Amino acid sequence: MPRPRAIVYGRAMPTQPLTLTLANGETVSALWQSPADPTAVLVLAHGAGAGMEHPFMRGFTDALNDDGVATLRFNFPYREAGRKFPDRPPAAIAAWRAAMAEAAARAGSAGEAEPVWAAGKSFGGRMASMAVAEGMPAAGLIYLGYPLHPPGKPDKLRDEHLYGVETPMLFLQGTRDTFATRELLEGVVSRIGPTATLQWCEGGDHSFAVAGNKRSAEDIGASLAAPVTAFLRANNPAG
Repeated sequence: MPRPRAIVYGRAMPTQPLTLTLANGETVSALWQSPADPTAVLVLAHGAGAGMEHPFMRGFTDALNDDGVATLRFNFPYREAGRKFPDRPPAAIAAWRAAMAEAAARAGSAGEAEPVWAAGKSFGGRMASMAVAEGMPAAGLIYLGYPLHPPGKPDKLRDEHLYGVETPMLFLQGTRDTFATRELLEGVVSRIGPTATLQWCEGGDHSFAVAGNKRSAEDIGASLAAPVTAFLRANNPAG
């Protein structure tokens, strides 16, 4: 059977299915994609309502591959088991640790290791930040719509752990995102300090869709690759 291939913007990219084993013996699926000579590796986790195969995820990783970044995306245990309710942080963080360990091993397999970044859509990004706050190594963090608070509940902030994260962080956020009141997120990023960068996507909601601008989820995901690639290059630990 031929190896599956992903459709990317400019060329085809081999996609390698993987199985990750968590510390408790549970397994989850993952997908590895890499150009011939990647400049960095980005591990990507999905949001609460969709898995790693969602078109947004595919579009984002395919475009990153086209920009020279290797990617590893994975499912959280609840998604792998077909459950709807997201995992509690310990289970989600265990999945993150397994994914980052796999990516780090692959980054160093062909000589000098590329920096390994952690990224996530909404819930996935929040769990990545909690994992890094608990000591998981990462070159930095990319948030694709950080869920700072539940919609309509700005008093219930999910920010306390962010102030202990010292790696570079990029917040990509839609200006119409109901999960992050603009003033509150700007305040959080300001308090984190110079390691955090906030970039607004004008008119975007929590899925980065813009009213009146009809685009597929795949195209929306792909559109976020350029600012992420620029941030990775600007914050490359190797210079």
